[in-house]
Amino acid sequence: MDLILPGLDPESDRPVFKQMADHLREAIEHGRLAPGAKVPSEATLMAHYGVARMTVRSALQLLQSEGLTVAEHGRGVFVRSRPPVRRLASDRFARRHRQRGKAAFIVETEESGGKPSVDSIRITEMDASADVAKRLGLTAQDKILVRSRRYLINGHPVETAVSYLPAAIASGTRIAEPDTGPGGIYARLEEMGYRLDHFDEEIKARMPLREEARALKLAPGTPVFHLIRTAFTEDGRAVEVCDTVMSSDAYVLAYQLPAR
Repeated sequence: MDLILPGLDPESDRPVFKQMADHLREAIEHGRLAPGAKVPSEATLMAHYGVARMTVRSALQLLQSEGLTVAEHGRGVFVRSRPPVRRLASDRFARRHRQRGKAAFIVETEESGGKPSVDSIRITEMDASADVAKRLGLTAQDKILVRSRRYLINGHPVETAVSYLPAAIASGTRIAEPDTGPGGIYARLEEMGYRLDHFDEEIKARMPLREEARALKLAPGTPVFHLIRTAFTEDGRAVEVCDTVMSSDAYVLAYQLPAR
């Protein structure tokens, strides 16, 4: 095989299949097996290591569970291609981006060298849930506008987001249309006189729900970031809650925090 892998260490107490996975993982992490490259076949690995097929499969399944490889029926196992990492920076919603006519996702994806796109846009109006009503300062009888969408980098899904806004503010405006225009939702809110002051965010890491893994095409074992953001105006009014689920291997959380 073209890829040079070390042999097994007979004196190691580490199981043989884990030694094999270690060798392949090291080749992936150091670029000798590049994203999209085909991993040596089962037969090739059996011959190189002198082991049974089930041992090889255990090693390959371990790499798949770590999200490093994907198996394609009838074709083999390939190193998983990953989207460019997008930095989730603390200033991503700064007004200067909206004034340039670009929403945060577009700005940061382009800065990372990726091509941003959005699909699966759905817009509905419904009663506010108890949690959303509390965050927006509404009553259970108040209606909300709900915008659901999925974000992609180079055609690969990395994030889903659902925004909840008071219907009294958003219904009948550009925010209720599939294309909200340059600068996105926040630019439209500020044009309507709701000048934004700050955003509160809550972030936690967890394993994805089945529908989230399907929407983001996550490899087994890949966790997600679950972020809930609330946008506040200068007079302290909450005007949007955004519930976001992000593939953890597509993001780096990067924040600048004052020391005084």
